[in-house]
This record gives sequence, C-alpha cells and structure tokens, in this order.
Amino acid sequence: MIFIHISIMAGVTYFVRMLPMVIFKKKIESNFIKSFLYYVPYAVLGSMTFPAIFSATSSTYSAIAGTIIAVLLAFMEKSLLTVALSSCLVVYITEWILRFINLQ
Repeated sequence: MIFIHISIMAGVTYFVRMLPMVIFKKKIESNFIKSFLYYVPYAVLGSMTFPAIFSATSSTYSAIAGTIIAVLLAFMEKSLLTVALSSCLVVYITEWILRFINLQ
C-alpha cells in the first residue's frame, strides 16, 4: 500500500513540474506573464507563512511585535539572518515581559 502512495505522490510531483514545459514550448515574451510567474513563489510562500506567525507564539502580542520588527528590518534591507534573529529576540523578550506582568 505504501508503494502505491509513493507512486501517486511521485506522479503528481512529476506532472506539476512537467506541465509548464508542455504548455510553454516557446519563450515567454509577455512582460505581464513573466512578472506574474516571477512573483508567484513569493506570494504562495507569504500566504502560507504569514497566518502561522500569529499562532506560533503563546501570545498574539508577541507575534505582532515580532512581525513589526521583521517587517521594519526587511524594509531597511537587512539580511535574512538579521531579520530572523531580531524578530525571534523581540518575541522572546515580549513573552518574558508578558509572563513577568502576569505574575504580579
């Protein structure tokens, strides 16, 4: 049974990767289609990742704080490592502050 599942997954993966080569046999000239195809991976990744940001922490406030820092640093064109580490640090500090406030 497991080999049937693996075969189906392999077939679907191959089909999805092979389909553009069959549909677009000649070079794409349209700037609109080129632009659309360029930004699709970023849009899909963003739409899959962004909602998970707000459920990944124990508090929505810390998630919002981390998101704000990440967006600000990204707009300032900082490196991906700087953005990720800074937003994680802000989430950690915010969680610590919220925990400290709730204890008193």
